[in-house]
Formats: sequence, C-alpha cells, structure tokens
Amino acid sequence: MQQRLSSSASELKSAYDVVVVGSGYGGGVAASRLARAGQSVCVIERGREFLTGEFPSRLPELRRELQLNGGTMRSGSRTGLFDFRLGADIHVLVGCGLGGGSLINAGVGLRPDARVFADAAWPEEIVRDGLLDLGFTRASAMLRPSRYPKAQELTKYRALETASAAFGVAPVAAPVVVSFEETVNPAGVAQPACTLCGDCCSGCNVGAKNTVAMTYLPDARAHGADIFTELAVTHIAKRDGGWRVHFVPSNETDAEGGFVDARTVVLGAGTLGSTEILLRSRERGLALSDRLGEGFSANGDIIAFALGGAARVNAIGVGEPPKFVGDTIGACVAGQIELPDGADLDCSMIIQEGVLPSALAPLLPVFFISGGRILGAAQSLIKGVYQGPLSHLHTFFVVSHDDARGRIRLDNGRAQIHWPGVAEQPVYARVDEALSKAASAVGARYIKSPLAATTMGVKPATAHPLGGCGMGEDTAQGVVNHKCQVFAGAKGEGVHAGLYVCDGAVIPRSIGVNPLLTITALAERAMVHLARDHNLGFDAEAKTGTM
Repeated sequence: MQQRLSSSASELKSAYDVVVVGSGYGGGVAASRLARAGQSVCVIERGREFLTGEFPSRLPELRRELQLNGGTMRSGSRTGLFDFRLGADIHVLVGCGLGGGSLINAGVGLRPDARVFADAAWPEEIVRDGLLDLGFTRASAMLRPSRYPKAQELTKYRALETASAAFGVAPVAAPVVVSFEETVNPAGVAQPACTLCGDCCSGCNVGAKNTVAMTYLPDARAHGADIFTELAVTHIAKRDGGWRVHFVPSNETDAEGGFVDARTVVLGAGTLGSTEILLRSRERGLALSDRLGEGFSANGDIIAFALGGAARVNAIGVGEPPKFVGDTIGACVAGQIELPDGADLDCSMIIQEGVLPSALAPLLPVFFISGGRILGAAQSLIKGVYQGPLSHLHTFFVVSHDDARGRIRLDNGRAQIHWPGVAEQPVYARVDEALSKAASAVGARYIKSPLAATTMGVKPATAHPLGGCGMGEDTAQGVVNHKCQVFAGAKGEGVHAGLYVCDGAVIPRSIGVNPLLTITALAERAMVHLARDHNLGFDAEAKTGTM
C-alpha cells in the first residue's frame, strides 16, 4: 500500500540544515540529493498530498480542485490542484500539490535544441563546464522518459499522421515520463504499468506516471527528509548563520504564521512562486538583483483544437477505472510533429497531439457550442463524447519560442504577469498558420479559443511559465548565477550564501520544448556544484561536509 510522504505540521522542527520550498522538479531534486548527502532536509509545499487514486476523476471532483487567482479576484481552495492565474495580458496554469506541476503535466521529456543553450542569454559556464550533460543524464535516470512502443497503433497517433501531411514530415513517438511496464523505480517505488487511460493531465490514478511524488520525493523521504504540505511560504529573511523561512497555513492566510531556520534555502516553488517569494522578501529589505521578475516567457505555448473531420481521433481520456470501453486512448501525448528551423531557432516548433481528461468530458459539448462554431456538437450531449462528434476532436499542444519579455510583479501581494502586446508575438501567428494547415489536412476546422465565452477569454495562456529569476553572468544580467545561487544586491557577482533557486524561474529564455527535463537537469547540475562547493557527496555513502 502506498504510504504518505508528508508529516503533520506539528512535527516541524525549529531548524534544519536545508529548507526546500516547493516540491516540483527542482525542489524534488534538491530534497533528494541533499538528504542523500546527509543533510537534515525540510520540504515545505503549499498544496496537498495526493495518493494514487485520489486525483479528480469526475467533474464535481475536478471543480473542487480549481482555484482562480486574478488581481483582487480569487475563488476556490488555495490548495486546489489546478491553479489558474488570470492576467490582464496572459493566463498561466500551475500545479498545486506535493509534486508540483509534475502531477498535472503531459509528462513529455525532451531535451532542447543545442542552439538554445548556445544563446547569449545563458552564462557561459552552462555549456563550458560539461555538467549540463551530467544533469540531463541524472534527470533521465530518475524520470525515465520513454516512447510507447505501439504508439503507431493508436487512433490518435494515426490522426496526427494524417495531419502531418500538411508539413511533409512524419510524426514520431514522443518520450514521456510514464512507466509502460510494471517496475520498481530508482527510488524503490513499485509502479504498475500504464493502462493508457489518457488522464495524465488530471493526475494519474494508476501510479504509472513518473511524477516527482513517485521519484525524487520518496527518495528524499527514504533518506530522512521531513515533508510538510499545506504551508505557504510568504518570505525569507537573513539571520545569523543562515536564513529564516516564514510561512502561513495555505488556506488560513490571515492566521498567525510560523517560521523555520536553515543554513541553506532552496526555492523550488515554481516560476511564479519562487519569484513571488523573492519579491516579497525584497520588499522587506533583502538585497536582490534589479532583474528580479524580468524575462518571463510563456515558452511559445498554445493549446488549440480542430473538429469536424471524418475520422475518429479518440483523444478524450476514459480514466481508471474506465468510463467507456472502446479503442485504446494512450498516454496524454503519444506523438509529435517536429518542425525545426535550421536558419532561425525561434521559428522552430513542435506540434503534439493531446488528450483531454475524462473529468472534463461533460463540459466539452458546452464549450464548443458556446463558441458558436461547431455544427453538430450538440449531438455529443446525446451520444456522449466518446461516440458523438467530439470523438473526432483533435487537441494540439504546441511549444515554440517567444521573446521572454514578460514581467512578474506583485499585485495585492500575489505574482501577476505584465506583458502588454503579448498576443501580437510572432509565435502566435506562426502557430495559427501551422495548425490551420494541420486542421485542413484532416478535413477539420481549426478552433483557437473554445473558452472565449468563459473567464479565460481569448488571451494567450501557458502551462510552461519560465523566467523571473533568470540566470546571468552577474547581477546586472540575472537574478541567479549558473550554479543557481542568488545574487546579492544590484551590482557585481557576489551571492547570498546558502540561497538558491532551482525551478523554471531560472531559465532565461524560451526553450521550445516541454521544460520538465530541462528544469530537472539544471537542478541536478546545481546540486553537483553545491556538493562540490561544500565537500558533500550523494551518490553512494553520504559524506557529511559543512554548508
């Protein structure tokens, strides 16, 4: 039986060697590696812990897991799994739970084009010291991205093959962090084989998805880390010999807060979370780079649809246990069309076929009817989404490049994205043109904004927020250095001893692929540097040094 990793907040000690804030890819890496190094580690996560089988599988459950945050408007529990940040210019979806975004992403594990890291946006050491390759090796060993060997047999993959004719490029199976065979993973956790139910993006109720909660966090716990959930960190402050981390109960933000002390703090609260914590900390006097909050990227993300073609697509999840028995769905993403541009990296894109979670199925006819574009969608209210017109629905996930000129600022104490004119970024026109061609190739109509009549409107949205604490050679160019150490003040290369950021916030530009593997690799690389700097070891017997 799966055991909970988290402990009651009453068991929180007053001090640790290391406090890790957040439990996504970066936080998970830090917790695992530093616990293995013999450090006392505390992980603080604002969301709840979900065991396998506890993720939302039906619409009422899904609704309870939604939280909407936008300026002065907010609704839903502050520990809701799906945290939508509604902005004036762009919307962002982030995961909220033990395991962070890994709980609800599509799980695509890709390494970026080498030209991404050759860009001047990165510190030179990133490619010069050779540890980036080691980071990707370590990340791949724990998360184990693999391609479903029978992807070409899936109905939705064959539909993507038809769409790919528009580009003269055949699709390929996508590497996803999913266990397609029963296994015991590197963290010692037994995982069953994927049932191909398609519900990867609403939380895997099978236990086959290689999330941080299935990999790095159990490893950290096995090596002595304490893990606490439903505590929201507000800010950090320097104190003699280290740091004080201030927090409040996630759903009781007006309650009396607490704090925990540590020699080392690793912020892994995600692009918005880590940036928000540092912005609040700067308001309280912590000296930080003037670049804090700058360089936000949406990673050229687009989610769009096509409907009306003659062929079935079979791209709506059935869940576990299955709500409908028919053709096999597959993991959320099984195939992708890779469209690199040899002359201009920023014009490259990847088009992935996707699956919508089964819990959303009852809402889909309403979304497409409200758009006023889909003749016959009402039939799905009668026949159901698995047999009516919506069984022909194509979902496209696209990753590409933008100019990373968004800004994260505090608005009523919460991080908000300011990016006037983002909708006019060239990437959106390029992707619209490509997806229109793909839709035409399958005899369908391209649907850009089925949520136009909802709170989401027609603004761009991303599930891959990057930047805000970007890497740089010095404090004039970035918020952290190549080791993910936080620069101290507005000038020079000096850093705050014992303060790190390890998550998507440190990535200084769009990367053109789903970012999970890159975030993990950069965190692994940072931990190698931290271990070397402090004479620690975490590969075999723990070697205790000083921090």
